[in-house]
Amino acid sequence: MFTILTGAQFGDEGKGKVVDLLAENYDIVVRFQGGDNAGHTVKVQDRTYKLHLIPSGVLFGKRLLIGPGVVCNPKVLWEEIESLRKEGLDVDIGIDPKTSIIMPYHIELDSLREKARSEKIGTTKRGIGYAYIDKVAREEVQMGDLTDPARLQAKLDEIGPAREKAIADMGGDSSLVRSAPDIDEYLRIGQALKDSLTDVSLEINHALDQDLMVLAEGAQGAFLDVIHGTQKFVTSSFTTAGSACANLGVGPVRVDNVVGVIKAYITRVGEGPMPTELKDATGEYMREKGGEYGTTTGRARRCGWFDAVLGKKSAFLNGYTELALTKLDVLTGLETIRICVAYDLDGQALTYPPEDTGAFARCRPVYLEMKGWTEDITGVKSYQELPAAARAYAEKIEELMDTEITAVSVGPGREQTVFTPQEE
Repeated sequence: MFTILTGAQFGDEGKGKVVDLLAENYDIVVRFQGGDNAGHTVKVQDRTYKLHLIPSGVLFGKRLLIGPGVVCNPKVLWEEIESLRKEGLDVDIGIDPKTSIIMPYHIELDSLREKARSEKIGTTKRGIGYAYIDKVAREEVQMGDLTDPARLQAKLDEIGPAREKAIADMGGDSSLVRSAPDIDEYLRIGQALKDSLTDVSLEINHALDQDLMVLAEGAQGAFLDVIHGTQKFVTSSFTTAGSACANLGVGPVRVDNVVGVIKAYITRVGEGPMPTELKDATGEYMREKGGEYGTTTGRARRCGWFDAVLGKKSAFLNGYTELALTKLDVLTGLETIRICVAYDLDGQALTYPPEDTGAFARCRPVYLEMKGWTEDITGVKSYQELPAAARAYAEKIEELMDTEITAVSVGPGREQTVFTPQEE
């Protein structure tokens, strides 16, 4: 079975926890896009693990893969591997040799460009966008290059002068392009990971031929997709489910299931339009109760009511077969809960988001109001134990997105998840 899992909103939906829940039943967990700008938090009993590149299935000792659609900072990857091994975890990882490497000059260019922008995007300044630029320009350093000093040096001699000029023109440190200490460290990591290199496409296809279970894990969320997101306030890769096939080299006919992860409200980190954003006490309540601070950057997330208009588009973009609803417990204590069911755009009613980001920024939410609940739901053990108002809220989201919710998270712990009744 081949399952793809993606975030259905602006990221930070709780994908790490859901992957961790699913991973026990899978043989392979593979990351298919993004870089260490992603942050997946998994909490098991009293331990919290914050992962940026390692797939969340590591806690079950599964075979882990990083596909060639990922951009990888080898320092971050190696630090994660070493940290997890010190925790006593078995890190059985395979990395595609075509995986693009984030070089120090990518990070410098990213920081310089964001600093110079009159309108900030909200980049994490980790070099993600510039690494993807080099991939598309066919001037990338790949993971395989880090295993061969002569090969890496030839690459840097070829592409280095243009990068040095670009950094110098922006007032940055051009010596970072061919910095000997950084290159030496990258080569050391390359040698350490040499035996972990694998053809990810071949490994996944062979696994599926043997009826093994493969879970493809996405980073960020649907509306940060470089094509379908809220341009220009997006990430630099393709975050929707279809990109898993292209990035991993697996034909779409092999996909069996597409899981969408949605938060019971909506959050966004960084810049960009968000029609249901709450700049009031309710938004602050969600932020503090939900711990809405970025795993990667620590930045406060903007919070708002659930946006079913975006939710419907996300269902179309990804073709979800099921949904996992997270952080329902955060809404406990609110007397009235709202769901955005339409937009008002300059006096025109819309039930689907406009393509133009400027028009999207002018959209005003039209709300459906629902009754809240006060009961503590963090300890419930079954869906039926949820308060009637909480179940009604989940079922309204299910109805509006026209996709079945199969799991509901009521707290950060692995055990704080209930599953909805399934029809025979």
